[in-house]
Amino acid sequence: MHDLRDRILAEGQNLGGGILKIDSFLNHQLDVGLMEQVGEEIARRFSRYKPDRILTAEVSGIVPAAFAARALDNIPVVYARKHKPITMSEPVYIEVAPSHTKGNEVNLMVSPEFLHSGDHILIVDDFLASGRTIEALARIVRNAQAQLVGISVVVEKSFEGGRLALEHWGVPIESIVEIVDMRDGKITIAN
Repeated sequence: MHDLRDRILAEGQNLGGGILKIDSFLNHQLDVGLMEQVGEEIARRFSRYKPDRILTAEVSGIVPAAFAARALDNIPVVYARKHKPITMSEPVYIEVAPSHTKGNEVNLMVSPEFLHSGDHILIVDDFLASGRTIEALARIVRNAQAQLVGISVVVEKSFEGGRLALEHWGVPIESIVEIVDMRDGKITIAN
């Protein structure tokens, strides 16, 4: 997607340590038109796998997941909560994942009432870096006895090895934009 690629190159900031700031269109302020295009692209790539639901992590994965779900005939989006609200009854599916930007670990929780045995689940998230957040989401899918059918991310930082860490799930992994290098303050995107 050229529009997303161009926006990353024009507005993205390499903060060092593998941190890419794209707050002007995804992680703080949203460009709804661009995110709609991203969702349509995710749907185009994964419609043949016929997902029943999309699973994402709170917060930044919700918008691309929602637009992808809309483009996939309005399937539900389930997002893993980081804090358990009083409305979430026990038991819950819970996994721990490190937060790259917060520098600590977070709990990811999903209520069994929204993730069912036999569901076909597509995981959608904003970034794929080390793969550990998506790995935690995939374990939640497995614990729910649902079937993981694919993983899609808006931005993959392939130099961090996340794709390799997730290959054991045996599902297609798609990124809309792949960043291959962020050394020396630069952002290098794959062709």
